[in-house]
Amino acid sequence: MPQEAFASFVVVLHPADNVAVLKRAVQAGTVLTGGGSSITAAHDMPQGHKIAIAAVSDGAPVRKYGQVIGFARGGIAPGDHVHLHNLAMADFARDYQFCVDARPVQYYAADKRRYFQGYPRADGRAGTRNYVAIISSVNCSASVARFVADRFKTPEFRRDFPNVDGVVAFTHKSGCAAGDDAVALLQRTLAGMARHPNIYASLLLGLGCETCQVRLIAERHGLEAGTPRPILMTIQECGGISKTVEAATAALRKLLPAADAQRRRPEPLSKLVLAENCGGSDGNSGITANPALGLAADELVRHRGTVVLAETPEIYGAEHLLTRRAATREVGEKLVTLVRWWEEHARSHNATIDNNPTPGNKEGGLTNIIEKSLGAVAKGGQTPLMAVYEYAEQIAASGLCFMDTPGFDAASMTGLAAGGCTIGVFTTGRGSVSGWKPMPCIKVATNTALFERMSDDMDLNAGTILDGTETLEQVGARIFEKMIAVAGGERTKSELAGVGDEEFAPWELGPTF
Repeated sequence: MPQEAFASFVVVLHPADNVAVLKRAVQAGTVLTGGGSSITAAHDMPQGHKIAIAAVSDGAPVRKYGQVIGFARGGIAPGDHVHLHNLAMADFARDYQFCVDARPVQYYAADKRRYFQGYPRADGRAGTRNYVAIISSVNCSASVARFVADRFKTPEFRRDFPNVDGVVAFTHKSGCAAGDDAVALLQRTLAGMARHPNIYASLLLGLGCETCQVRLIAERHGLEAGTPRPILMTIQECGGISKTVEAATAALRKLLPAADAQRRRPEPLSKLVLAENCGGSDGNSGITANPALGLAADELVRHRGTVVLAETPEIYGAEHLLTRRAATREVGEKLVTLVRWWEEHARSHNATIDNNPTPGNKEGGLTNIIEKSLGAVAKGGQTPLMAVYEYAEQIAASGLCFMDTPGFDAASMTGLAAGGCTIGVFTTGRGSVSGWKPMPCIKVATNTALFERMSDDMDLNAGTILDGTETLEQVGARIFEKMIAVAGGERTKSELAGVGDEEFAPWELGPTF
């Protein structure tokens, strides 16, 4: 039987763990030796999957990251593949211990703080991009919004307005025939986009008879006090499609010279608002890219910047790690309230929240939502949780925050953008190719095979941690420096590919009438 060094094939994440994660695929019968003991792989197992390193009796907890990720279904022997066939979910108590792990942040002194080249805005915030937006209030105006945006996708536009990143249409599939809560949530999302620091000016475009009225969006969310004020327009008032396209095009052309006059200047990192998300995750996500991003997040917080973790269904089972770091009990309890809402939301649709991992997640080695969540929360680093926000609510706090979003990447990133995040970092183990205008998004691959296979789409490789060529700290530092460069204008792979116009997806609540 072939013999291999244990440490070259697997990584043990915590001394209390009874499973380890495979750094690379292993063949059945391979003997892994080290530390005076050995285990024999019972099956062929792919990279990122779990191998038992200790016996686990039927019904006993299986531990990874030092945390319970489920319970053995039948006895598990050392060397067994631990996955869907022998790891079961069950309810178990989690001790929230509010605030016990909240530690003061060691902020940088003023003379040590870093800057990025950003766009100063009238409200004191700073943008990382300089867009002009057409925001559709209802699906009925979506096509017209795109017709208007298309007028500006010409070589002449790039020549005449080189300092404008583009005229973007933000469209969606709702805006009418919905309940009050759904309409209010959509209005908050659209208003957040209209006031986004990466958008210099906007035009809100409706049909005219829909529930989600453009004038109500502006009035209820104080948009008319903005600089510049958003343009409000409806197709019915303009006299139809062609007349609206002409009127909207003319109105935006008047704004473009002022948008083009905007210039970047040094802005403190305290004005940078980072959106964190993961998608297409695998068994490596919680070992490489996510904890490396957590280190970069902590560094941004030390510069008094803001980091926003999200995806409530994807912290499920790991929320106690965040409540322990809550700055106040109120913050921690608000997070628990969100988790309870999601449990009830799942029950009301005859579903369970524990089956969140996708087929790709499972193929990549993630068995259930608790294992996925424990890896996902690593993106949040170790600083105190300062605030918890509703979906698309305006982010005002500095430090680590949390926003209630679905696990669906497009809806999650839309809410984060609407809340005011000006840059995103998205970790992926299976390969995500999305982008989210107006927010540039850095893609971090969790493994080297993915990075090499999709090099045109991945900005950074965190797989070097598993390869042994870089430390977690070195990759975290690379992510941090990439954030500063991208915030200052360096293009991400998704921007270079022209991706980001189709991913705007406000979270839809409730029934459609």
